[in-house]
Amino acid sequence: MKNIEITTLFLDIGGVLLTNGWDRQARHKAAIQFKLDEEEMNERHHLTFDTYETGKLTLDEYLNRIVFYTKRNFSKKDFTKFIFDQSQPIKGSLEFFKELKEKYRLRVIAVSNEAKEINEYRIKKYKLNHLFDSFVSSCYVHLRKPDADIFRMAYNVAQTPLPNILYVDDRHMFVEVARSLNIRAHHFKSLDEAKKYMNTLKFSAAGIIKKR
Repeated sequence: MKNIEITTLFLDIGGVLLTNGWDRQARHKAAIQFKLDEEEMNERHHLTFDTYETGKLTLDEYLNRIVFYTKRNFSKKDFTKFIFDQSQPIKGSLEFFKELKEKYRLRVIAVSNEAKEINEYRIKKYKLNHLFDSFVSSCYVHLRKPDADIFRMAYNVAQTPLPNILYVDDRHMFVEVARSLNIRAHHFKSLDEAKKYMNTLKFSAAGIIKKR
């Protein structure tokens, strides 16, 4: 299978290109900075985050449920800024995948669990539209990993034969789901390790497979 040329990349965003947008570690920092009951915030988060991440709640509505259900001595604007500030680049990762795309003229599609406002902030802040041709983000398609249908949707959007797709994600379970659908997938642990793996593969311009 390694000899089959890759023409299309499916990339996760959080954990591969950028830090996670709003994970447990970020909520821990928020609890300290804003003096919140972390256990209660996490419980409320887990009860409602799937709904928010699949685009069925706005960020304003989500924050009303997890933080601003009672009066606070800080503003929603300050809390929102804190959330956005948690998004940071993974050193060298964006640059590497941009270079890979440009070198081989690959098609690159985001397959990511991202809440709408966080996703759009990250796209604008880090110019992700310069890397991605399409965004199959949970907030737009109303599906989230590990639901296999989000991968099927990405495959239909790509219109690329399955053997010519490579999916990269830092969550091993999501990699397993992709593999169960016969999508070649790589578990991203570090950029250096990912580069070594990529060096074992063959790439070709999207839609241009060399005849042997």
